Amino acid sequence: MTSHAICIQTRMAVWDLSVSVEELGPEAPPLKISVTSDLHIGGVILKTVEKSQIKQDWSDHALWWEQKQQWLLKPSWTLDKCGIHADARLCLTPQHKPLQLVMPSSIVLRMRVCFSSPVFRTIMGICKLLNIRRPEELSLLWPVEEKKKKKDKDVGEEVYDITCAPLPSTGTIPKLANGMPAFFAETPETEVVYKILAVSQPAPAPETIAKLYRTTNIMEKAHINSRWLDSSRSLLQQGVKENDKLILRFKYYTFHDIIPQADVVRLTQLYEQSRWAILLEEIECTEEEMMVFAALQYHIGKVSLTEQSVASCPAMEDLDSALQCLEVKMEGESSADDMLVSFMTYTQPKRLTLKGYKQYWFTFKDTTISYYKSKEESSKEPIQQMNLKGCEVAPDVSVAGQKFCIRLLIPGPEGMNEVYLRCEHEQQYSRWMAACRLASKGKTLADSSFSSEVQSIQSFLAMQKTTPRNNTAQTDESINTHSLVSPRYQKKYKPKQLTPRILEAYQNVAQLSLTDAIQKFLQIWQALPDFGLSYIVVSNQSSKK
Repeated sequence: MTSHAICIQTRMAVWDLSVSVEELGPEAPPLKISVTSDLHIGGVILKTVEKSQIKQDWSDHALWWEQKQQWLLKPSWTLDKCGIHADARLCLTPQHKPLQLVMPSSIVLRMRVCFSSPVFRTIMGICKLLNIRRPEELSLLWPVEEKKKKKDKDVGEEVYDITCAPLPSTGTIPKLANGMPAFFAETPETEVVYKILAVSQPAPAPETIAKLYRTTNIMEKAHINSRWLDSSRSLLQQGVKENDKLILRFKYYTFHDIIPQADVVRLTQLYEQSRWAILLEEIECTEEEMMVFAALQYHIGKVSLTEQSVASCPAMEDLDSALQCLEVKMEGESSADDMLVSFMTYTQPKRLTLKGYKQYWFTFKDTTISYYKSKEESSKEPIQQMNLKGCEVAPDVSVAGQKFCIRLLIPGPEGMNEVYLRCEHEQQYSRWMAACRLASKGKTLADSSFSSEVQSIQSFLAMQKTTPRNNTAQTDESINTHSLVSPRYQKKYKPKQLTPRILEAYQNVAQLSLTDAIQKFLQIWQALPDFGLSYIVVSNQSSKK
């Protein structure tokens, strides 16, 4: 019996794949490309480009899978490996598209951004172009859809177009010219755009503040967080289209080393975001604090008109910038004392007692406060220990009345325990308040930020002191007070009532430079009790609500 070897050669089936090309227009039918399942993604792009007969640079293009809402960014993967069959609808589209970006200062930029990378990497590209360090502090969110009234006329807002800017290369340090990215220094028009980003904007008109969206309750504040984009997914995956409008904001309230000379745009935009947070009442502040904020805004507005905030020398005076950077980095090497001790008075308002404040000997170590009947008994067991990790810390201060109290809300088994500590003087209050704030975040007295926290509190107290003022200057100065305070105080006081109070606070900040005034504004903003609090909506599946 003779055996015959039969060789069977199998061939991959050829089938048609539909690929739309964005350059052909929305009305153009998709191109039919003959492919096999072992054809790689790069081959599909090549066949599509050849069939489109359009001669241009295709290096920025990639395939978008409509049904799966997915980018096909691996050119070596085959159609079979990607799971693509004849019913798939693909689109050959640029990865970088124009987008309208609303900056924290409300300036609108039109620029090309990456629609195929995760949002986090897209923000890195935006920040590299705008010379903003620490892109991890920022994120993108959808704007609020406001219902327009019939009487309101459409007012075209100014959009600064920088779509001609070169795409930022990954891993490269942006070149600087005259203290700004080289692209912005090329023409007078682009230079103006950069200076607008780097200089604080004039005080908005009261009518502008009144028209802007303001949250009125906690639920509205919580819904703001539902508008943030997912940092791990691309813009196109989240429904963002070409020329859509998104908002760029500082999302995370931990700001890393700020170097004024290197962070001109970052510092200005951070100030603008904090200013709008105060004016739109996104964060609560007392009447006394509002007057200080208004005085700082007034001073910053005046100094911005005269002081040049963008360095005029090439490369932004590298030596000074390097020295400041070194100073910031070496702050961690110095540590404060690891313990505070002093006499203070103490009370718990919710307890059923007629006694007021009572004096004890207090010690503060790590994140725990202990108190004793006397200094001599501090070696024994304390009357009570309070761990401040996770507690709420709020000031109860009147500089004029020499009242320096610290209000603590400490979580316990039966709910929040309210405690008041009354300090004897400013110095004691500054150190203990700084220690309480750090402890609430799980940080100890040895943390490098303790000294700066103490200085921030002391400078804020100094601003609230009444200083001798020139009555002539009070009457001569004409300021638009309603542009410097939130609508609540616009309704409560008339301009002639606000002017002397703002100018009184202004006397304490009038000698500050532009950079120092902005940093002081940010320090006081970060010291507010509600700073860093974010609200989210949580739905319980087992609940009917």
